[in-house]
Amino acid sequence: MTVEVVKVEEETQKVDGVAATKEEPKSVTKCSSYKEESNFLSDLKEFERKALNEFKAKLEEAILGNSLLNKEEETIKKNEKAAAGGVVEKEKEAEKPVDEEAEQEEDKNPKEQIAQEVEKEAEKEEEKNEAEGEEKCVEVDKDIALWGVPLLPSKGAEGIDVILLKFLRAREFKVNDALEMLKNTLQWRKGNKIDSILDEDLEVDLSSAAYMNGVDREGHPVCYNIYGVFESDELYQKTFGTEEKRGQFLRWRLRLMEQGIQKLDFKPGGISSLLQINDLKNAPVLAKKELRVATKQAVDLLQNNYPEFVARNIIINAPFWYYALNALISPFLTQRTKSKFVVARPAKVTETLLKYIPAEELPVQYGGFKRENDFEFSKEGGAVSEITLKAGSTETIEIQAPEIGTTITWDLTVLGWEVSYKEEFVPTDEGSYTIIVQKGKKMGSHEGPIRNTFKNNEAGKLVLTIDNASSKKKRVLYRYKTKNFSS
Repeated sequence: MTVEVVKVEEETQKVDGVAATKEEPKSVTKCSSYKEESNFLSDLKEFERKALNEFKAKLEEAILGNSLLNKEEETIKKNEKAAAGGVVEKEKEAEKPVDEEAEQEEDKNPKEQIAQEVEKEAEKEEEKNEAEGEEKCVEVDKDIALWGVPLLPSKGAEGIDVILLKFLRAREFKVNDALEMLKNTLQWRKGNKIDSILDEDLEVDLSSAAYMNGVDREGHPVCYNIYGVFESDELYQKTFGTEEKRGQFLRWRLRLMEQGIQKLDFKPGGISSLLQINDLKNAPVLAKKELRVATKQAVDLLQNNYPEFVARNIIINAPFWYYALNALISPFLTQRTKSKFVVARPAKVTETLLKYIPAEELPVQYGGFKRENDFEFSKEGGAVSEITLKAGSTETIEIQAPEIGTTITWDLTVLGWEVSYKEEFVPTDEGSYTIIVQKGKKMGSHEGPIRNTFKNNEAGKLVLTIDNASSKKKRVLYRYKTKNFSS
C-alpha cells in the first residue's frame, strides 16, 4: 500500500464572515490515503470466498458439536473422573487383606463367579448409560458471540463475514489455522473474563500513556500510545514495579482495546479497524527491561486475539535505535505487515499525521486544531482551509466583520513555520486607526497552532499576514468562525 499526499480542492466558504486571499483557499478534504481489503463477498477472490464458506461450515459443526469451547473442558473433566475412579478402585483393593482375598477365591463356586461377572457387566452398562446421559444433557450454546456478533453461521448475523475474514487474513486463508486461532481467542477471553472487562474498576490510571482520540480521514478511530511518559520513575514504578502491577497494566491495555472496538462497525463496508499512533519521543524502551517485557506481552496478546484490527501503524518521533531495530526485524516481517507501518522523524511528524488525520481531528500537541473540551468549533462548522505560501512571498487572510459586536475566533498553523506572522483589525472607516491584534514576529519551526479571538467595536475586517522569506514553499492551514451576539 502506498502513502498518498493530502488532496485538496478549491471551495468557497459560505459563512457570515468572508475570507479573501491573494490565492483562493483550498478546503482540505478526505483522501484515500490507504485502502484496506474489501469485506464484501462480491469483492473477494475465488479462493477467499471458498475459504470463508469452508470456515463457516467448520465453525457451524464445531458450535453444534459443542467442541468450540467445551472440548478442552470435557477432556479435562473426563481425565479427572477417570483418574479419581482409578484412585478409588486402588484404595478399595488396598483395603482388602491378602489372606481374605485368597480365602474368598477358594470359597467361590462356578455359579457365584458367573453371578458376579453378570453383576459387573450390568454395572459397566449402567456407567455407560450414565455417561451417555450426561453427554445428552450438555446444552449446545448457539449464542456464542464475539464482539457482539453471533458466531453461529446459520443465524446469518450481518457482521460474521467481517469477523471471520479477520481470522482468515491473519492466517493467510488457511481455514484450519484460522479456526484454531478463533478457538484459542474464545477460550482466552472466557478464561480471562474479557467480555466483562469494560465493567471492571481497575486501580491503575494510564490515560496519559494511551488513549483514543478522534478519527482519521477514512473514519478509523485513532489510538495514541505515548511511550515517553514512562521516563518518569514515579509512573514507571507505579506501573511496572511488581508483577501484579504489570498484570494490571496488561489488563488496562486490553480494556482500552475493547473500548476502541466499541466504536467499530462490523457490517460489510463499515469501519472495522483502528489507526495506531506510536509516539516514541523520550521513550525508554531499550533501557527499561520491565517496560520492554510488558510491551512485548501486550503486543503478543493483541496480535493473537485481535487479528487485523490495526489498519495502519504510524511511528512518530522515532529515535535512532528504532531504525537499527527495524533493520534487524524487517527481513522477518511479511510484506502485508510491513505495508501497515509508516515512520516519521521528528521534523516531519505533523506533515505525516496530516496525510492520514484531518487537522480538526489531530490533537494540538501534534500540530492539529483539536483541543480538549473545546466548544468553539463543532464538527458541522469551521471547515479547515489550506493555502500554499510560495518561497519569498506574502499572503493575507481577510475575515470580514461588517457588524459591530462580531466575535471572530480562528485557528492557524504553518507546517514547519519559519515565517513572520501578524494579526490586525482594519476598520472600514478610513479615518479610524488599524488595531494591532498580534504584533508581527518571527515564528520558529517548533511553534504550535495559533488560537485567537477578537471582538470588533466598529465595522471592518481581520487581516492575518504570513510572510515567507525562506526558499521553501509552506502549507498554511486555518479555520475561523464568527458570532454576532447583537443579532
